[in-house]
Amino acid sequence: MKFIASSTTLLKQLQSISGVLNSNNTLPILDNFLFELNDDSLVVSASDLETTITTKIQISKAEESGCVAIPAKILLDTLKTFSDIPVSFTIDDKNFGIEISAGEGKYRLTGHDGNEFPKLPTLESTSSLTINSLLLTKAINKTIFATGNDELRPIMSGVFCQLSTKSITFVATDAHKLVRYTRNDAKSESDAAFILPKKPLNQLKNILGNQDTPVKIEYNNTNAFFSFENVNLICRLIEGKYPNYEAVIPAENPNKLTIDRISFLSSIKRVAIFANQSTHQVRLKITGRELVLSAEDLDFSNEAKERLSCQYEGDDMEIGFNSKFILEMLTNLETDEINLEMSAPNRAGILLPVNSENKSEDVLMLVMPVMLNG
Repeated sequence: MKFIASSTTLLKQLQSISGVLNSNNTLPILDNFLFELNDDSLVVSASDLETTITTKIQISKAEESGCVAIPAKILLDTLKTFSDIPVSFTIDDKNFGIEISAGEGKYRLTGHDGNEFPKLPTLESTSSLTINSLLLTKAINKTIFATGNDELRPIMSGVFCQLSTKSITFVATDAHKLVRYTRNDAKSESDAAFILPKKPLNQLKNILGNQDTPVKIEYNNTNAFFSFENVNLICRLIEGKYPNYEAVIPAENPNKLTIDRISFLSSIKRVAIFANQSTHQVRLKITGRELVLSAEDLDFSNEAKERLSCQYEGDDMEIGFNSKFILEMLTNLETDEINLEMSAPNRAGILLPVNSENKSEDVLMLVMPVMLNG
């Protein structure tokens, strides 16, 4: 088995799929890339058993079909050192020895039998839809930060996808914060719902980047399969029933604060430096057209206070939030102004964008308050 490829093309494609590799694999074969040569097409795969990504790589010359598993780390480290030159691979089909020739250099390493690499699951009785990559990337970016990390509640460690004939909704929550992102300009032919794990979603958004391309999503009860351009990604879905997130979104929120997003964000960043480093508590005191942000750390006698002008409808109010959660949300909203809607100091606050440019997207972010001391 022999082929020649451009070092930069090969490196770029391998790096794009290498994020799925784990540093401590239960199966040693998963420390490798699987190279499959058929006629003049080269398909390379990386897997952690839960998620597998394959990419098709252009090659300039090929002899004899075959497959081999090549150690990922040594191959990536070697390719990084080359300028853009043709690299020739010669693989011994009997002992899986690999010889790489590039410029004046020759390098040898030991590969493994490609047939030992886990086989891709075959998807049966699937449904499918096609979605724009920019929309998908935005949906991932808007929700993934709100997913949980609790191993005892795996369903909350992923993003819940609700497909309907009118819209697509993505939801993430860790019980302290929640994001619901709906797009009315994307829809499915049938209603469905499933939970996508965080790791493959991160890989997807990294590979898609700013590409504008259709992404086909096929899914059944156990797996989801994403295909676009020369890349395929298949991942196992998280099993279980997602919590009824609609039930925790308060319907009546008579107290409405409208404020400039960037100045609110900057103020919280500064004030939070002086907050207790275990609770990250920031206090919001809202009266009339004024918002006073304050934080204190009694252990170190640190405190900070800032005043901001705002528009406010409702009763005077004092409420506390975890500054880290509020900062994440404000960073992930894009409008100049935001609304913070509240009902009571012990009920969730809701962040909404004001005058969003994209009329077909609906973003709601919810944050639970923290108990104010004193």
